[in-house]
Order: sequence, then structure tokens, then C-alpha cells
Amino acid sequence: MMGRIHVVGAGLAGLSAAVALAETGAQVVLHEAAKQAGGRCRSYYDPALGLTIDNGNHLLLSGNADALGFLKTVGAPADALVGPDEAAFDFADLKTGETWRLRPNAGRLPWWVMSPSRRVPGTRARDYLAPLGILRAASGKPEGAGGTIGESMACEGDLYARLWHPVLLAALNTEPRDSDVGLAARILRETLGAGGKACRPLVAVEGLSYAFVDPALRYLTARGCEIRVGRRLRGLEGADSRVGQLLFSDGPEPIGPEDGIVLALPPWVAREVLPGLLAPLEFRSIVNAHFALAPKPGSPLVLGVVNALTEWLFAYPDRYSVTISGADRLLDVPREDLARQIWGEIAQLCSLAPELPSWQIVKEKRATFAATPAEAARRSGAETAYENLVLAGDWTATGLPSTIEGAIRSGKTAARALRHGSSVRAGLRAPVPGALGAA
Repeated sequence: MMGRIHVVGAGLAGLSAAVALAETGAQVVLHEAAKQAGGRCRSYYDPALGLTIDNGNHLLLSGNADALGFLKTVGAPADALVGPDEAAFDFADLKTGETWRLRPNAGRLPWWVMSPSRRVPGTRARDYLAPLGILRAASGKPEGAGGTIGESMACEGDLYARLWHPVLLAALNTEPRDSDVGLAARILRETLGAGGKACRPLVAVEGLSYAFVDPALRYLTARGCEIRVGRRLRGLEGADSRVGQLLFSDGPEPIGPEDGIVLALPPWVAREVLPGLLAPLEFRSIVNAHFALAPKPGSPLVLGVVNALTEWLFAYPDRYSVTISGADRLLDVPREDLARQIWGEIAQLCSLAPELPSWQIVKEKRATFAATPAEAARRSGAETAYENLVLAGDWTATGLPSTIEGAIRSGKTAARALRHGSSVRAGLRAPVPGALGAA
């Protein structure tokens, strides 16, 4: 395919697709409905805090090869991601006051579970065999076909409460016992299963835009990519097996016979544009809380918290930030009530004054698709019924839950499918001629 490639959606999936295509010398046009790129992984100035924050806290791991490869390709700053030199995760139990540090060893053979100083207090080495049930249940089965985590391992006990539940909830953003076992298995294989060398925590302390978005835009601009913001896709016109026109809010965009399209849109928007698209229908929320107070020197970069509303506490240079996953239950709780409860927990954990500093609560209602077997089975592949149209997004069939790694992987997959001119018909029930979506 030698014509122009239209990438619709400038979140990380769209940016990944655009970068992968630009690498091959393709002429790329990037369209974005918002006034800025980044989608759900971007930074912005918050006047209530007087600080620049991300619209969601994200923890990456050193085993996220596609995310790290993306940063290398676009020439991200050396300090784009910051973390310890080894795999180390700090935890605190707000109820008991206990603290501990989980320290997997670098190699694949997990000898660290034999050392009491490296594992969760009060646990035994054999307790760590429980996730083998997840791996067995998922073996050789497609997404959504292996059942739930709750059917594969015991979701109870101290180790579950202090390790597996918080880790799996953060990765899947869905109650683990109800989550798809295949998604959990892929996470385990690519992180703990690969050894501590793949588990080193990494955080974009200067912001997601600084780390991912801005370097990608510079990379694309330097390669002649045209970037058009404030353009919302309303639908498309297709005939036979090709899309002939994209219908934007400011007018149509003709698609030439050699042109291609990557739709990197949220699933609910993609379904409007492509009626009949197989895509997740249920979603889970995330609540993030930010407090404008510089953390004490020596504070853990990331602290896992159990027996609290707070789940993960991030110590950014200029603020404390908290992430609460699977947070549908909190959507109707008043923001100030949340701020006061969360700050009270931070103050207790960090020995801080109880007075509430400047704060911001961000509720992301549809942060990720629900990682249940039913929703995992609704994920489409990159190819569609149209030979010049492919899909990208963390909701597509990446094998991973909704993560930065999954989003970037999906963009690479979409670019590869478009370059190879795949004629596979998947994801749509049937091509629909004429105008599609809401004009």
C-alpha cells in the first residue's frame, strides 16, 4: 500500500500505529477529535492544584518491551521513565501498620520465594504456587474461553489479600475473581513469570506527555506526518470491500485507491462508526486523587496499600497521587468526601499533618473494558471486513488487558496488518455499503 495512511485517533494506540508506519516511510495523516493528542494517557495543567498532572497514574514494568521500544524509537528523554535498579515493590497495611518490600530475583527461577525477607510477611514459599492454576486454565485457549480467575485459584487468604488481589486488580481493573483467566495468565507470563528483570517498576514522573506523547509528535512531524486536531469522525462510506470516504465533522476526506486507514478509537466510538463491530460493551472505572504537597525525601516511588481505600500511592516530585481501580462503587461518592478519606490515609501512612492540601479527584468512568471472559471474547482483531481499514486500541485482541503496553502493541499490529494488505475478514459481521455511523 503506497498511498496516504489516515490514522484516526491520537491516543497511544494511534500514535504507535503512526510511528510504526512512518518508520517504513509511509505518508501519514493523524486525525484527533480533541485539541491535543494523548487520549487517556496525557498530561494537562490543573488550576485547582497549580500543577501539571496526568489524567491517570500508570505503572509500567521493565518487561513491557513494546512500550520501551516505542520510547526508544521516538527518542524519548532518558528520564522519561524512572524506577529502582531492581524489582522491588513496597507495601503497607493500613490496618496493622506492617510494611514490607517484595523483591523478586532477576532470573526466571523464583528462588526469592524461599527467602522470608523477600516475600509477604507470614506467607510460606508453597503459597506462591497458587497462580499455577491460572496458567493451567488458560493454556491453549483463546481469550474468554478459559473461565475466570476465581475458578482457577483460591481468591482468599493473606497472600491473596496482600499480593495477588492488589496486583491483579491493578492490571485488570476488574475484580480478579470475576476476571478472564487468559488475560491474567498473559500478565503473569510477561512479568513475574519472566523473572525480576521484567518486573522493575517504572513511572513517568515528569508526565505521560513528556514521556510518550510529545516525543512521538516530534518524531512524526520530523517525518512529514500531517497532524490534524479538532477533527471528529462521524462515519464513513464504504462500498464492496473498501472504504471510500471518511466523514469528519468539518467535511469529508476522500480515500484514494491506494490509501489506508487505521481506526484507533475508543470501542464505543468505533461501534458508532462501524455498526456490527464486535467490541466490548462493559467498562470499569478508575479514580485518581492528587494532592499538592511534595513528598518527604526517601518516600517510595510507588507504595501498594492494603486494608484501605487507597490502593497505590505514587510519590511524584511535586505531589502525592493515588489510584483506585475497579472504582465503580465510588462514582457517586462526593469528590470532597473522597479527598478527605484518601488524604487521611496518606497522612497516616506518611506521618503527615491531617489538614487537607489542595486536591483534585479525577473519576474516569470508562477507563478500561471490563476484563471478564464475556468481554474478552468480544475483542476484535486488527483486520476488518474492509481491506483498507484496520483497528487499533487497547480494547482490541492484544492478549493483554487495557494497558499502555497493550495500546502500543495494538498500534504496531494494525500497522503491520495494513502494510501487508491482509484480506482477512474479522471483527465485523458483514461489510455495510453506503454511509456508516452518525453523519
